[in-house]
Amino acid sequence: MLRKRITESFGAAIHALNTAQLTDGVINRSKRMILDTLGVGLLGTRTAVFNKALMYSQMFTSEERSTVWGKSDIILPPHFAAFVNGIAVHSMDFDDTWHPATHPSGAVLPALLALAETLPSQPSGLDLLLAFNVGIEVQGRLMRFSREAYNIPERFHPPSVVGVMGSAAASAKLLGLSPAQCSHALAIAASSAGAPLANAATQTKPLHIGNAARRGLEAAQLAQIGLEGNPAILDMDSGFGVYYKDYTPSAMADSACSGFRWTLENQNVAVKRIPAHLGMHWVVDAALAARAKLENTVGYFDLSQIRHITLRVPPSKYVNCPFPATEHQARHSFQFNACSALLDNKVTVASYSEAQINRPALKELLSKVKMETPKDNQPSFDTMYCEAEIETDEGQSYAARCDTFYGHWRKPLSDKDLVGKFRVNASSVLSTEGVEGVIDVVGNIERVSDCSILGSYLRMTSSSHAQLYSTRVL
Repeated sequence: MLRKRITESFGAAIHALNTAQLTDGVINRSKRMILDTLGVGLLGTRTAVFNKALMYSQMFTSEERSTVWGKSDIILPPHFAAFVNGIAVHSMDFDDTWHPATHPSGAVLPALLALAETLPSQPSGLDLLLAFNVGIEVQGRLMRFSREAYNIPERFHPPSVVGVMGSAAASAKLLGLSPAQCSHALAIAASSAGAPLANAATQTKPLHIGNAARRGLEAAQLAQIGLEGNPAILDMDSGFGVYYKDYTPSAMADSACSGFRWTLENQNVAVKRIPAHLGMHWVVDAALAARAKLENTVGYFDLSQIRHITLRVPPSKYVNCPFPATEHQARHSFQFNACSALLDNKVTVASYSEAQINRPALKELLSKVKMETPKDNQPSFDTMYCEAEIETDEGQSYAARCDTFYGHWRKPLSDKDLVGKFRVNASSVLSTEGVEGVIDVVGNIERVSDCSILGSYLRMTSSSHAQLYSTRVL
């Protein structure tokens, strides 16, 4: 059944939205998202998957060149800069997560920063902020076209579907495309959408974000030079509807009317404290609380006293990995993350190293784990919970439950802790001047006259570059 005017309404809204419509709430939330995305992206430039993608991307050249984050001496064609920076963002599964489920920022920000460097007139920070929010908004609207999208995914990785559309919308906005061109950008992007969940827990999963950033940017540029797609791509079950079993699209409200409200205003994102699938945050907090109960009762914690560990989690096949062999499998394993928390009384970036994964004590603990999926524990990041129960050789049980972890949208990280996360991540790559420069620019981005200053700080990998960029354009 053909529905009317859905795609047209999206193209019109993408074109018409303006900076005056950015509310304080949306500005504050999106600045937090941008800073966190840059931090995890910088940290991600140290991963194997990023370096493989970078090696591949350096085979290509063009007259237009864009920054590779954290690399003072490497520039790439803008599409490949968006590609590798997007991969870096998701390389450790450390980026933000939204509800319905997707990773919204990583598909949009790398495309915008790569594109901005190629424009004849550098956009302001406010222009960048608007385009970013347009990309986030389109993703939020598209996810709500299906009830299926509200659950932990079963068939495809959501950023590969809605992320490429968000990247196209954001890029179209920054390019100043017409309403019809914006619609065509979405149609073109839709033909680059989709990635099977079979590649979750592998090095290919981060490519889903990189491809979304790159292909969305390409779609907008192709629309700019006149390439056309189906102008009803969002209206049709055989269009964007192919990705969902229960596709019920609706028109995007006229941004000029009083009823328009940003999705980000109503639904905040989750910011991760550990580099792993979002579901792992519940099980880590539950395991840490169960361990604390045992210690407080008997006065110490000894792995040898544990007979069984029971985890009660929502059903999801792709985050059920009893004995992970790689860092990517470990990031998607309820069992691994619970046992790491019990063994070390913490989970950190270092927990996913090969040496940590292969510890005999960890493998012994994994062999004692049993997983249950209670019927009331629905596979939704909004309603799920995790329980961890430790049973000792003496027959004592110590159980704890996590309903909302710190960093979830119901319990967001404080600004202090979010900036602290950025500093830790970014300082592994940038100089102190670079780290503080990015914090300064993002914190004041709505007042930045030329957003290219952000790229300058993202390249500042040693203090020797500090004098080159000491003047901040604010």
